[in-house]
Amino acid sequence: MLHVLEHPLAAHLITLLRDETTKPAHFRTLAYQVSLLLALEATRDLPVRSVEIRTPLESLQSPVLSQPLVIIPILRAGLGMVQPFTDLFPDVSVGYIGMERDHQTARPRSYYCKLPRLSGQRLLVVDPMLATGGSAVAALTAIKEQGGSDLRLLCIVSSPEGVSAVHASHPDVAIFTAAHDRGLDARKYILPGLGDFGDRLYGT
Repeated sequence: MLHVLEHPLAAHLITLLRDETTKPAHFRTLAYQVSLLLALEATRDLPVRSVEIRTPLESLQSPVLSQPLVIIPILRAGLGMVQPFTDLFPDVSVGYIGMERDHQTARPRSYYCKLPRLSGQRLLVVDPMLATGGSAVAALTAIKEQGGSDLRLLCIVSSPEGVSAVHASHPDVAIFTAAHDRGLDARKYILPGLGDFGDRLYGT
């Protein structure tokens, strides 16, 4: 299932991210803000349990989060989406999957994988750009091979080709995106997109 953020603030932030004149420092702030909105949307159904607390006036049963989170960025650009989760959630672990795209074949190559315990956790895989879907499919496959099951994929910009590729290989994984663009160009970049996310994030 594809979930597209329907919020005027998200649309505003995406416009600023797309703008080629946006400098890296501002770009990083915008990426944080969009990722924060995605984090809230993708965790709307987190389970809770009731605990007893006392306010200054009385005791009551009140909800607290009951399922730990694991955030797994696809390196390197996915690092730009991690901080909102570590800021928001008290019980979060961070894993890492390194994927890079061969610019000749547009296919992903894995170069690093370090994951915490996955069983029983809500797993949020973050990758800002879902273009061909190759990196996302490979990362989701690797996570499942290590025991992950409760998975969601979060991206800032997605393409129809990328969404189709993920759904074809991992139909159980919901995708959350802030913008669903029209397609890929001949070089497999998203149009209208926002360019190379990692380069714009880090000024490279």
